[in-house]
Amino acid sequence: MHTYENPVIKGFNPDPSVCRAGDEFYLVTSTFEFFPGVPVYRSKNLANWELAGHCLTRRSQLELMGARPSGGVYAPTIRFHNGTFYMTTTNVSHRGNFIVTAADPLGEWSDPVWVDQGGIDPSLFFDDNGSVYFTSTGSSDGRTGIYCCELDPVTLTRVSESVCLTLGSGGRFAEAPHLYKNGKYYYLLLAEGGTEFGHMVTVFRSGSAAGPYQPCPRNPILTHRGADAQSCPLQCAGHADLFSDRYGNWWMAALAVRPLSGVMLHNLGRETCLAPVIWEDGWPVVNDGKPLDIRMSGPLPETPEARNESFYDDFSAPNPEYLFIRNPDGDRYRRDGKTLTLRGNGAALSSLDGEPPVFLGVRQKEFFSAAEAAVSVGDGGIGGIAAYYGPGYFFAVLAERDGGRTSVRTVLRVHGIEAVSAPVSLPDGPATLRIEAGTDAYRLGYVDGGKFIELARGASAGLCTEGTASMTFTGTLFGMFCEKGEAAFRRFRVTVG
Repeated sequence: MHTYENPVIKGFNPDPSVCRAGDEFYLVTSTFEFFPGVPVYRSKNLANWELAGHCLTRRSQLELMGARPSGGVYAPTIRFHNGTFYMTTTNVSHRGNFIVTAADPLGEWSDPVWVDQGGIDPSLFFDDNGSVYFTSTGSSDGRTGIYCCELDPVTLTRVSESVCLTLGSGGRFAEAPHLYKNGKYYYLLLAEGGTEFGHMVTVFRSGSAAGPYQPCPRNPILTHRGADAQSCPLQCAGHADLFSDRYGNWWMAALAVRPLSGVMLHNLGRETCLAPVIWEDGWPVVNDGKPLDIRMSGPLPETPEARNESFYDDFSAPNPEYLFIRNPDGDRYRRDGKTLTLRGNGAALSSLDGEPPVFLGVRQKEFFSAAEAAVSVGDGGIGGIAAYYGPGYFFAVLAERDGGRTSVRTVLRVHGIEAVSAPVSLPDGPATLRIEAGTDAYRLGYVDGGKFIELARGASAGLCTEGTASMTFTGTLFGMFCEKGEAAFRRFRVTVG
């Protein structure tokens, strides 16, 4: 048995799905309106995950122009079958459900094959007899249910009618369906209750892939509903996937959130957690029937290693950690080995329409962390760093240059309302901008002579999912941006602790 720490993948990484190829595991998560889409993490021990690539790296695969906040790519599923990797997901802002394939999950994936079945949260199941099943959500009599059709194993196009497998066990929003076979039974794993604090995982089984499916008498097999945030540091557990390792041990990957300071608010996004699974009486039992925790133990296939969630980029090479807002214009991002130069297009971080803001960021992975960058702006330029949740919710510190003088100011935007600080003039040379995050507040300012000069602070609750005006599913990013002119960054770092 090994001890490991949850979340195993921290920061905005919801809706995990896992497959195994040999002794390596590959995991994908949702990315919504951000590009590239669907990160591919790999691991051999299940506790340490490396972000090694993305499934959707081309606009022909992922059209995000016009995507609203928390639009774009919803929950993906990854599967490995007969030497080929399959990933299916939904672009809710463009055409719906599709499948891409790859021989190497860390290389180039194919262009999409669009699947003629609606809903979200698609999944694939390859049966022993060669049949390929495609499941997703749907609706029947005004209730959300789980629908299934067969696909041609070569073309991946639908070859049967879509039929309803179940309406769930009674929780709202039956979704996240995954089909499996273990022994003589087919199993259908679902999420119910909504992806908030009533989230749960339920399971059903049948002697046939087509059903009928009977619910587990112990449903839900995983939920943290009803547990307060002070006694249960992980909340909203759900949207899970089952898989086994090469030793025959079973595991579940599920999303959960870490609330701020014991209150029911979260700003890091939904994160990926891991739990051991055993089988009793033909049903899966997750973590011996106990809630997931930060410190966990299980029969990991290899010994876990110490983790470091800090980030540093000197711009000497590309880094897969970065996310862009919608489809970026690559000509506006220039890396020369020492400097990253961003060229603004006039779009502010609050822009929703037209060209997306010139921004690239990394996931905030810990409550107590700090982002810092050295930036020089050209005359007439505006650029800086931000803690960004969405166009209506961000905290930014900006450097501006006008008439040969550089100044710094801050912008706090919550519910679309902005509080802007008075500009502070700086001496010539690069400005070192800094944002310090905690469970109560983000502090924004600059560094002068090694000392942090605070210009403003915004409540951490202002970047929390529960406080947004409409339903959102993402998390906070630390990033660099340029609104006008050019901004040249010498380094970018995020430290934790």
